[in-house]
Amino acid sequence: MKKTILITGTSTGFGKLTAITLSKAGHTVIAAMRGTTGKNEAVAKELSTLPNIDVIELDVTSDDSVNQAIQQTLAKYGHIDVLVNNAGVSGFGITEGYSIDQVKSMFDVNFYGVLRTYKAVLPAMRAAKNGLIINLTTGASGFALPFMVPYMASKFAVETIAEGIQSELKPYGIENVTIPSGVYPTEMVNGTKAGLNADLGDIVATYGENATEPFNQMGSALFGKMAEYKMNPQTIADGILALVEMEKGTRPLRFPLDAVAQGTDREFIQARADIKAKWAKNYGFKL
Repeated sequence: MKKTILITGTSTGFGKLTAITLSKAGHTVIAAMRGTTGKNEAVAKELSTLPNIDVIELDVTSDDSVNQAIQQTLAKYGHIDVLVNNAGVSGFGITEGYSIDQVKSMFDVNFYGVLRTYKAVLPAMRAAKNGLIINLTTGASGFALPFMVPYMASKFAVETIAEGIQSELKPYGIENVTIPSGVYPTEMVNGTKAGLNADLGDIVATYGENATEPFNQMGSALFGKMAEYKMNPQTIADGILALVEMEKGTRPLRFPLDAVAQGTDREFIQARADIKAKWAKNYGFKL
C-alpha cells in the first residue's frame, strides 16, 4: 500500500536521498525543509519537479512552522501515514568548550525539533489509529564518545522519546523506530554543512594536545573505517523504505544500519532490551 510520508530536513544528505528513494517507490512524499524561497530554493525546485514529491516549508525549531506544515499536509492529503525525523545538526569539540547557548541550539534542532513534530502529528495519527514515526539517531544510541557529547546527548534524548512513547502509543496502532546510523559521507560529516561546534575558543585552547591528539586519532579512525567499508548513504534511504513497507506490528524499536560496527550495535541493543525486561519484571510491571 502506498503511503503519505513527511520527511524533515530534505535539502541535503539522508533527507534528500530518502525523499527521492521513497518517491521512486511510488509513495507520496512531503519533502519538508526550511528556506524553500531562500537558501534552499534551488533544491526545493529540484525536488518539486520529481513525481510524487511535494515540497513544504518547515523549520523544526519553530512551533508555528511545524504546526503549520503538519496542518497544511493534513488539509491537502487527509492523513500522514509516516513521519521521518531526519533534520539534525552535528557538532564536535571539548564539552567544557561549549557555551550553554550553543548546547541549547543543538537540542533545539535535534531534540525539541523531534518533540515538536511528534506533538504536531500524533493527534491525527491517534484519530486514525495508525502511524509510523522514524527517527534518525546515532551510533548504538546507548554509549557516548568524547568530543561529541552535546550532539550525542541530543540524539540519545530522542532514543528516550522513542523507547518510552512506544508503550503509550501502542493502543492507537502507532509505531516508532530509531535508526542508529553510524558514520556516512554526508554533508553533516564532510564539513559542507555547518555544525554547532564548541564555541568557547579560550577554553578549548587550554586543553592543547590533550584534546587535539585524541580528537585527530578518533577522526582518522572514523573516516578511515567509513572509507574502508564504503559506507553509502543510500543504505539509510533503503532502510527507511524497508521500514515503511514492513508489515505493521513487525517493526523493531531500533533498526541499526552501521556496517562498521560489525554487529556489535545489534548485540548492544539486544542486551539492553534483555536487561530492561528483567528490570521491569523485578519491579512487577510489563512494558
